[in-house]
Amino acid sequence: MPERLLICTDLDRTLIPNGPQPESPGARECFYRLASRAEVTLAYVSGRHRALVQRAIANYRLPQPDFVIGDVGTTIYHVGASNDWQRQADWEAHIAEDWHGRNHADIKALLIDLPALRVQEGSKQNAYKLSYYVPLHYDQASLSQDIERRLQQHGIAARQIWSVDEPAGIGLLDVTPARASKYHAVEALMHTRGFDVTNTVFCGDSGNDLEVLASPLCAVLVANAQPQVRKTALQLAAAGGHADRLYVAQGGYRGMNGNYSAGMLEGIAHYFPGIETWLDAPALQGFS
Repeated sequence: MPERLLICTDLDRTLIPNGPQPESPGARECFYRLASRAEVTLAYVSGRHRALVQRAIANYRLPQPDFVIGDVGTTIYHVGASNDWQRQADWEAHIAEDWHGRNHADIKALLIDLPALRVQEGSKQNAYKLSYYVPLHYDQASLSQDIERRLQQHGIAARQIWSVDEPAGIGLLDVTPARASKYHAVEALMHTRGFDVTNTVFCGDSGNDLEVLASPLCAVLVANAQPQVRKTALQLAAAGGHADRLYVAQGGYRGMNGNYSAGMLEGIAHYFPGIETWLDAPALQGFS
């Protein structure tokens, strides 16, 4: 068991039980107990912006994180015990290099005539994330190629992050600098805080987690993930030679079902069995 452990986790449908599958009673309290250990550094890695992350922490009684990687990797905040949310400007300066002086408005103008793209609300945009709604039935491959071709013609290195808002039945697309991804942001956090692959674990559930799930990091896919995400994650991990670094929660651990935080705990314990003694510590008074 390492002396320090960095737990990086997606929020929606991973730690937050806001999917259709049931949550195991007591699972979030158990994770809260683990995250509150002095040995643990907790980072939330989400597509949400700051205000929505703060709302989730309050509404779902989530443990206070040490760091938040938000807006699908385009922002990093140090939160810490003081809860002062210090935005890491060095990270944004680093990813900005991919756009070679172009800004959010410039990227939007280059894609404005593509009929399948509908710009998301202003609250879901930031300087280095341009977010769209896309019909689920649309030819994603063709659209993605068109976007890539247009941006490359202007010397712009960009990443396209595709996902689905299942309750709303709509596709989602984020266009960001090429280096602005959940994985690269986690790597940057590891580097600045002295963590490596031996004491870092990532938990996720969806398509925009795939790069991290198939990476050299210890990764956990919760049991409530969609079958296609599970299939793709396993294929990508195997193709990259990292099949042993992806754990798919099955349920049964401590009598829990493997969904959401129960799956996170199951996977973390798979990689770091020493957390069992931490989980058996007295229950926290602050969780209610």
